[in-house]
Amino acid sequence: MSNDEAGKLWGGRFVGDTDPVMEKFNASITYDQRMWDADIRGSKAYVKALQKAKLVTEEEMRQTLQGLSQISEEWAKGVFLVKPGDEDIHTANERRLRELIGAAAGKLHTGRSRNDQVVTDMQLWLRDAICTLTRHALQLISTMVERAAVEVDVLVPGYTHMQRAQPIRWSHWIMSHAVALSRDVDRLQEVKKRVNVLPLGSGAIAGTPFDIDRDMLRNELGFEDISLNSMDATGQRDSVVEFLFWASLCLTHLSKMAEDLLLYSTKEFSFLALSDAYSTGSSLMPQKKNADSLELIRSKAGRVFGRCAGFMMTLKGLPSAYNKDLQEDKEAMFDCYDTVHDVLQVTTGVMSTLKINPSVMEAALSPDMLATDLAYYLVRKGVPFREAHSLSGKAVFSAESRSIPLNQLTPEDLGAISPVFGSDVSSVWDYRSSVEQYSAPGGTAKSSVVAQVDQLRNWMKKHAV
Repeated sequence: MSNDEAGKLWGGRFVGDTDPVMEKFNASITYDQRMWDADIRGSKAYVKALQKAKLVTEEEMRQTLQGLSQISEEWAKGVFLVKPGDEDIHTANERRLRELIGAAAGKLHTGRSRNDQVVTDMQLWLRDAICTLTRHALQLISTMVERAAVEVDVLVPGYTHMQRAQPIRWSHWIMSHAVALSRDVDRLQEVKKRVNVLPLGSGAIAGTPFDIDRDMLRNELGFEDISLNSMDATGQRDSVVEFLFWASLCLTHLSKMAEDLLLYSTKEFSFLALSDAYSTGSSLMPQKKNADSLELIRSKAGRVFGRCAGFMMTLKGLPSAYNKDLQEDKEAMFDCYDTVHDVLQVTTGVMSTLKINPSVMEAALSPDMLATDLAYYLVRKGVPFREAHSLSGKAVFSAESRSIPLNQLTPEDLGAISPVFGSDVSSVWDYRSSVEQYSAPGGTAKSSVVAQVDQLRNWMKKHAV
C-alpha cells in the first residue's frame, strides 16, 4: 500500500494506488475547503464527547483541541497548505492534525464516519450562511421600505397583463416587492429550524456503539435538537434542497422586480434612471446606458433554479442511506449561496441609488385608467356592480369611437348611457381621489401604504439578527 493510500480515511483494505483521474474525480477539497471552520468546530466538540466517554484521555483531548486551534489559525491566515492526497476538508484537517500532534490524532475519528461528519459540517455552515443572507435580505427590505416612506406621494400607472390598469402610488409598487421578500425571510427562518438539527453521532448508518453524549454535542455546537434516526441523518439532504428551493423562489421575486425596473428605466417609460454605478455602456454605441445589474439579477434566478432542479434529479433515484452522489450537494449549495449573497447586495445598491421621475410617472396616467372608478361611481348610486361595469364599458367604447379621452365625455354623453350619471360625475376624473378611495388595509391610499410601511418596520425589528 502506498503512502498516499495509507493517509486516506478509508485506505486500509486497498492495495494499489487510485487512478489519478479517479483521484481528481473523487476529490471535493477544491470546493469543500470553505467548510474548514465548521469542520474544526465539529471536531472540537467531538473530541470533548470522546473524552467524556473515556475514549481519549484529558491530555489527548488537550493536544487535539490545541492542534485544531492551530489549524484554524492557519486557515484563517490563508497559510494552510493543501497537499496531494487531501481528498476533502475532513482528510486535510485530520492529516494536518496528525502532523502537529502525532498518533493522538488517529483517535479523533473514533465512532465517527465521514457520513455524519460531512452532514454536520454542512448544517453548521448552512446555519451561518442563513444568518448572513437574512441580514442582507433585511437590509434590502429596509432600503425599500424607507424609500416607500419618502416617496409615498408619487403616483404611477399600475399594470396588469402589462396593460395600464389603475392609478397606484409608486410606494405601493415598492411595498408589493418588499412584502414578497419578507415572506422569503420568514421562509428562510423555517428552513433554519430544520437545518438546526444535529446529525453528529449517527456514524455511517447504524449509529455509534460508543457512549457518545449526543446531547452534549448538541449543546456544544448550538443545535436545537438531535436527529432521530441515524440512517436518515446521514442519507438525507432535505435542508440543502429546501435552501436551493428557497434561493430559487427568492431570486424569482427579485427577477420579477428587476424586470419591472428594466422596463421603467427604458426611454419609452422614463419613469426612473439607474445610477451609473449599476449600469454599463456599449462597446459600439456611445449613447447607450445599459441596466446590466438588473439583467444579471434576472438571469441569476435561472442559474439558481437549475441548481435546485439538478440536485433534486440527483436525489430522486438514490437508494437508502449515504451514496457518493450526495457529494453534488456542496457545489450546488455554495453556488446558490454565493449567487443570492451577491444579488441581494446589488439589488440593495440599485434600490438605494436609482432616481425616479415623478412628473413622467404621473404624466403616464390616463383617464381610461379611471373606468373602474366610473363603475364605482354608479355602484355608490345603487347600481349593481355587474350592470355598472357594463355601463362603464359602454362609456369607454363611446370615448374610443369618438377618439377622445374618457374624461372628455360630457355629463350629457354619460346621461345618454345611463340616467344615473349626474353632474357630479366630474369628481371621478381625479387621480389622487382615485387612489385615496382604496383605504382598506392593503390598498394604495396613503393611509394604507403608510400602515404597510409601519407594519414592515415593526416586522423587521422582530427579525433583526
